Amino acid sequence: MTVYSKKKSQDSMDVISVAIVEDNHDIRTAMELLINGSEGYACIGTFNNAETALEQIPHLLPNVALMDFNLPGGMNGIECIARLKAEFPDMQFMMLTVYEDDDKIFQALEAGASGYILKKTSPGELLEAIRDLHEGGSPMSSQIARRVVAYFQKQAKPNPALEALTSREKEILDQLSKGFLYKEIASNLYISIETVRRHVHNIYEKLHVRSRTDAVNKYYNR
Repeated sequence: MTVYSKKKSQDSMDVISVAIVEDNHDIRTAMELLINGSEGYACIGTFNNAETALEQIPHLLPNVALMDFNLPGGMNGIECIARLKAEFPDMQFMMLTVYEDDDKIFQALEAGASGYILKKTSPGELLEAIRDLHEGGSPMSSQIARRVVAYFQKQAKPNPALEALTSREKEILDQLSKGFLYKEIASNLYISIETVRRHVHNIYEKLHVRSRTDAVNKYYNR
């Protein structure tokens, strides 16, 4: 376990504070070095088991917590998220794991994770996913997004709430449902990231939701 002083680690309000819960020492250290070596990010605590994370994270209050699934001891990452999310609903959690099966994906989302990224994700994409999550998105690796989309498509029914959206907003919601990050949506639709953010804000307002996962649920009438 490594815990840092928040005052020492965060130089400004723009810095995204991150906690890491990962039992593999090499992976944990690599993520810590990546985050602390990147402008606008600060790792304020690392933990190798859920029990210690559950004890320390409430004192640190990170903006984002990265969580592995399999952890030593009696509690896994999904259980840890569920307990922390119940106490700190505004804290953002992202699974960072090797697992791609449907059960674990939906268990994590139901527990309170708003993002699900595979460990093979590149460093740059991981940082972008952390920022996306902090700004209200729900980043997912493309493989995970396809599984989520496939699940909802099987049960999809027309949703009259979508009629309130403009054609551009529907395009962006479709891109969100496929797991694209804001910068990828901007590139795909030839618009700026700020324009994407503005449309996403309008989508959330019109659908009365607060996250990508909730918006996608509305998209597929769940």
